Amino acid sequence: MNADLITLVNPRSAVAEAYRTLRTNIQFSSLDEPLRTLLVASASADEGKSTTLANLAVTFAQAGRRTILVDSDLRRPSLHAIFGTPNDHGLTTMLLQDDAPAPLVETPIEGLRLLPSGPIPPNPSELLASRRLEGAIARLRDDADLVLFDSPPALAVSDAAVLSRRVDGVVLVVRAGGTRREHAARARQVLERAGARLLGVVLTNASVEDAVYSYGG
Repeated sequence: MNADLITLVNPRSAVAEAYRTLRTNIQFSSLDEPLRTLLVASASADEGKSTTLANLAVTFAQAGRRTILVDSDLRRPSLHAIFGTPNDHGLTTMLLQDDAPAPLVETPIEGLRLLPSGPIPPNPSELLASRRLEGAIARLRDDADLVLFDSPPALAVSDAAVLSRRVDGVVLVVRAGGTRREHAARARQVLERAGARLLGVVLTNASVEDAVYSYGG
């Protein structure tokens, strides 16, 4: 089992409990308008976004939610590596082939399926902005209680902003001691200008003793 999946490797740890707290906070943030689709974004690379998303997906599935985890980072996909699955087929396959079934991959966690990125396309931004993505999201929504999306960093390319307009909510990940304050502020502006519904911020790489909602390592 991949060590990044702390919610499986060490489910009784303070870190795993923090992920479950994050799950609860997200659920309470949308009582009036239940979330069906959620994007996890970051300002820059290497801030723990994909690891946070993978563990969050595990906790939702463990709570009985039929969950689909989508790697919509079509530039540097990583979710297939975290779950130890091939990346030959995935989101790009679904988008490029008319009416192609979603090539979902079963995971060891009951109720959690993964849609890898698939082959990296030459035009990620255009593909994510296409009407085909709207149709793909609608099909995934019909097949799950919750669909979670990964994306490239918000300040690197426009993909996160494009995706943020197509989901019910966005969570921004920042890294303690790594994310510059001005970069976090700019990422928030980019997402909000795109019309995103920003639910809140997750702090990674923080000491559990120093923060209530944090993730160590």
